[in-house]
Amino acid sequence: MLYLAIDQHRKQLTVNLRNEQGDVLLKRQVSTQWLRVRKFLEDVRKQSPAEGGFVAILEVCGFNDWLLKLLVEYGCRQTILIQPEKRSKKKTDRRDANALGEILWVNRNRLLAGKKVQGIRRVQPPCQRDAEDRQITALRKRLGQLRTRTINKIKHILRKHNLEQECPTKGIGTIQAKKWLVQLALGVIDRLEMDQLLAQWQLWDEQIAKVETQIQKRQAESKTAAVLATIPGCAAYSSLALASRIGLIERFPRPSSLANYWGLTPGCRNSGQATDRLGSITKQGSAMARFMLGQLVLHVLRRDPWMKAWYGRIKRRRGSKIARVAVMRRLATIIWHMVKHNEPYVMGGPPARKPATQAA
Repeated sequence: MLYLAIDQHRKQLTVNLRNEQGDVLLKRQVSTQWLRVRKFLEDVRKQSPAEGGFVAILEVCGFNDWLLKLLVEYGCRQTILIQPEKRSKKKTDRRDANALGEILWVNRNRLLAGKKVQGIRRVQPPCQRDAEDRQITALRKRLGQLRTRTINKIKHILRKHNLEQECPTKGIGTIQAKKWLVQLALGVIDRLEMDQLLAQWQLWDEQIAKVETQIQKRQAESKTAAVLATIPGCAAYSSLALASRIGLIERFPRPSSLANYWGLTPGCRNSGQATDRLGSITKQGSAMARFMLGQLVLHVLRRDPWMKAWYGRIKRRRGSKIARVAVMRRLATIIWHMVKHNEPYVMGGPPARKPATQAA
């Protein structure tokens, strides 16, 4: 079999091709222009039948999609996507491609069998449906951030002239307050900026409304999202964002596996007699999932007295920030039970279950 390693960039691919004996057959750069990249993959496909086909490995990035589809089109038997954990002090594209090829060839049996390899964080590409759900929920988050930034700029202009307390309503998000902002007497430059900010605010509201309509339609078609929507404060946007970042629950053998996948478990530096060197959470998983859980914590603590009491005990010992992260981690384990057993959120945590051996 041939083993193809690709270090992907915007304008070129740095490739490294090995045979079954681990010898490097080819190392070069290939332009990402369609004709050239297709010609290269066609050459690999013609060469691979005599070797039993070819497999590929590449690092995850924000624009892998087209290349992953192209590899399947040209007969790649399996594409292995990994996330780098350590940055080399001597980094070049050719060295990166050679290192990827070495990883693939040395660990070929375990990687092709789908087994874990120490020191390699393998990424499972989402299905088309989950990829679209991730994209639209990320778009909704980005629009919300842009709207918040615009509103903060409007508040800055008001505070600049000490006019915020003259607003006819408590906040500036009401219809009456927006009419007041339109008619507010300001200097020429401030008035120009205010008008543009108000137009941007209206644009963000319109775009968010369109995106949320699409999110509600997609959330109604997702069984996992419907289960997650029973969590206090988890509406269509939050439930779809979390569901799309879980995928198949069978990938996670234990409740703690999901928390670890989302980067919510503490790191450690244990060595020798020091066996309790726990640090901050790893943050190696989905930042979007952690953001959603951070928002849900506020609603869960208001409506679930059992979780609130547990949070209070940790808060007294470790502080509010660590306590909130602990609730996020526990929410991740509860979500595992909810999706695994297709059951709604239960105040006080999921029911205790006996192991399969005892239940039998």
